[in-house]
Amino acid sequence: MSRAGHVLNSRGGPAPKSSLTVVMGAKGSPFPFPGNSTMDEFSALRDVIIIFSVSIAVVFLFQKLHLPSIAGFLVVGTLVGPYGLNLISDREQVHVLAEIGVMLLLFTIGLQFSLAKLKSSKILFFVGGPAQIFSVLLFFVVGGFLLEIDMNSAIFWGFLVTLSSTAIVLKALAERGESDTLHGRSAIGILIFQDLAIVPMMLMTPFLGNQGSEDIGRILFALGQSLALVLLIVLTARVFVPKLLEHIVRTKSRELFLLTIVVLCMGTAWLTSLFGLSIALGAFIAGLIISESEYSHQALAEVLPFRDSFNSLFFVSIGMLMDTRVILEYPLFIMSMVGAVVIGKFVTGAAAVLAVGAPLRSAILAGVALAQVGEFAFILAEEGLKAGILYHETYNMFLAVSVLTMIITPFLIQWSPKIARRTEAVQRLHQWLPGRVSLRAETAHVKLRDHVIIVGYGLNGRSLSRVLREFEIPYIVLDIRGEVVQLEIGTGVPIQCGDATNPTVLHQVQIENAKVLVVAISDPFGARRIVQLAKSLNPSIHVIVRTRYLKELEELHKLGASEIIPEEFETSIEISTLVLQSFQIPNQVILGKAEQIRREGYALLRRGELPELAHHLRSGTLEDAEVETCRIDEDSPALGQSLHELAIRPRTGASVIAFMRDGVTESNPSDKTVLEAGDVVVLLGARDPIRRAIGLLVDTKVE
Repeated sequence: MSRAGHVLNSRGGPAPKSSLTVVMGAKGSPFPFPGNSTMDEFSALRDVIIIFSVSIAVVFLFQKLHLPSIAGFLVVGTLVGPYGLNLISDREQVHVLAEIGVMLLLFTIGLQFSLAKLKSSKILFFVGGPAQIFSVLLFFVVGGFLLEIDMNSAIFWGFLVTLSSTAIVLKALAERGESDTLHGRSAIGILIFQDLAIVPMMLMTPFLGNQGSEDIGRILFALGQSLALVLLIVLTARVFVPKLLEHIVRTKSRELFLLTIVVLCMGTAWLTSLFGLSIALGAFIAGLIISESEYSHQALAEVLPFRDSFNSLFFVSIGMLMDTRVILEYPLFIMSMVGAVVIGKFVTGAAAVLAVGAPLRSAILAGVALAQVGEFAFILAEEGLKAGILYHETYNMFLAVSVLTMIITPFLIQWSPKIARRTEAVQRLHQWLPGRVSLRAETAHVKLRDHVIIVGYGLNGRSLSRVLREFEIPYIVLDIRGEVVQLEIGTGVPIQCGDATNPTVLHQVQIENAKVLVVAISDPFGARRIVQLAKSLNPSIHVIVRTRYLKELEELHKLGASEIIPEEFETSIEISTLVLQSFQIPNQVILGKAEQIRREGYALLRRGELPELAHHLRSGTLEDAEVETCRIDEDSPALGQSLHELAIRPRTGASVIAFMRDGVTESNPSDKTVLEAGDVVVLLGARDPIRRAIGLLVDTKVE
C-alpha cells in the first residue's frame, strides 16, 4: 500500500491515548493543546502581555513588508507556542479569550451582512455550498478507491478537508473591502453552509468508526432538530430583539446597551452550541438578527474595539497548533499534502461558484479564498480520534497541514487578482457555458455612438440610468448578476449580463464608440481591471469610478480613470455641509466651500494626502468670521424697529446676513425689514462685533 494509503487508512484499532485536551464551553473547542500545569493567578495576564508584545513587533514588520496582518498573527502563534519558544504557560486561558474573539468576529460580520444580503445569496448557499462539499467528498471517495483506502476513512478525510476557515476568510475579505463583491458573497455563502454541515458530519463520525449506534434516521432527526433551532432563534429574536433594544436605548445608558449586545451575541452562540452547532455560527446569527434593526451601526461601533483585541488572540492560538517536529520529520509528505489540499480546495470551490453562473474571474477569486482547512475541522478531528478513525500520528499531520494552509491563505488572497487576470482567454469560452446568462446577441446589431456604459446596476447605477433616460442620452448597463438582469429586461432598461473585466464583453457593448464609462461596483480589483481595459480599448473614453476607499484613488488614477468618487471623502464633505447648515451659514457660502474642498482635496488625495477640513473652514471666505443667531423676544428693545433704524453694521461692525420668520429664511434682508417677536436674526462677523450686535438687540444701551 502507498504511503498516502498507510496514513489515511488508520483505523485498525483503538487510537492511542492522547495528551491533547479540548477547552470549549459545553461542546468542546477547536483548539486542542497539551495539558497545562497549575500556574499562579496572574499567569494568564503574563501570557496575554507576551502575545501582544510579540504581535506588535511581528505585525509591524509584516506591515512594512506589505504582508497580511493575519499571517503575522499566525507566525506569532508559531513562535510563542509549545512547539516554538514555548513562552506561553497557560494556553487554556488564551484559548478561552480566542473563542471570544471568534464570536465577536462572526458577530460583527453578521451585523454588516444582514438577512437581506443572505437572502440575495440563497443560490450560493443552497447550490454552491452543497456543490463544494460533495465535490470534495467525491474526490476523496474516488481517491480512496484507487489507493485501496477504507471507504469510511476516505469519507471522514473528505469531511475534514472540505471545511474552510470562516474566521480567516472573512477577516481577509473585510480587510480588502471585498465582502460585498460577487466572489466575497460567494465565499461567505459557502462558508455558512459549511458551518451548518459540520453538524451531520459530527453525528456521522461515530457511525463511520463503527463505534456508534447512530443510524441514518437518528442523524437526520438530529440535523432537523438543529436546523429547527436556528429557525426558532431567528424568528423569536426578530420579534423580541428590536423591542428589547428600543427599551434599552431609551435609558440612554451606553453601558447597558453594550452589555445587552454582548449577552445577545454570546447567548445565541451558547444556545447553538448546546445543539451541536458551532459557536461561531451562533454569533453570526446574532449579528444577522441585530443587523435588521436601526441600532446595528451603534452595536458595531461598540463591539469593534473588543473584536480587534480578542480576534488577534484567535489567530495566534491557531498558529500555536503548528508542531514543527512533524514538519521536520515528514517534510516532503507534509508539503505535498499542503499543495494537494490547496489545489483541490481551489478547484472544487471555483467549480461550485461556476455552477451558480458566476463569471470565471469571480469563481477563481472565491476558489482561492476557500483553499484552506478550517479551524472547526479540529473539532471533527477530535471526534475522529475518539472513534478510532485517526491515529495520534495522522492527527498531528492533519494539524500541521491545516495550519500551513491557513498561514498561506492571506498571501493567496492577496495574489489572487494576478491569477484571475490571466484567465481572460478561458473567459471567452466560459461565456458559452450552460447555466449562465450571456450577453444578448442583439447588442452587436445596434450601432451605438457617444453612449454611456454603466457597469453595475445597484443604487448608483439605477439613479444614473433614470437621469440618462430623462435626458434621452443613449446608454447601456452591464451587470454580472443574472437574476438582476432577468428582472430588469422586461422593464425596458437596456441592460445586459456580462463581466466587464472581459475585453470581449466590452467590445460587445461597443466601448470603442462610447463617450463615458461609469464603474459603479463594489469590487476594488474588478474596478481597477475595468479601467485598465477600457483605456486600452478606447483611450479617449471618459472614465468615472465610484470606490469606497481612499486607498484605491491613486492606483485608479494611474490606470487612467478620469474622475474618481471615493465614498469616504464625499461622506466627510456631506457631513461637514450639514453641520454648517445647522449654524444657518448661507447655502452659497457652504456650496462654494464644499466645492473648494472637493477641488483641492482630490488634488491632494492623488498625492496620498488627506486634506484637513478644519483648515479649509478657517481660511478663505470664513477666515476670522463667526456666525451667530439672536432671537427677538417680546421684551426685546429691537421689537418693532427696522434694520435701517437699528443700524447694526455701523454701530457694531457685524452684518445681518439673514433672518427667519415662521420657519421661512430670508437671506440678505432689506433695510426696511421690521423685526417682530419670534424672528431670528443671523449675524456674521468677528467675535467682538457679533457680541456687540447681540447686545444691541437685547440691550439698547449698547453703542
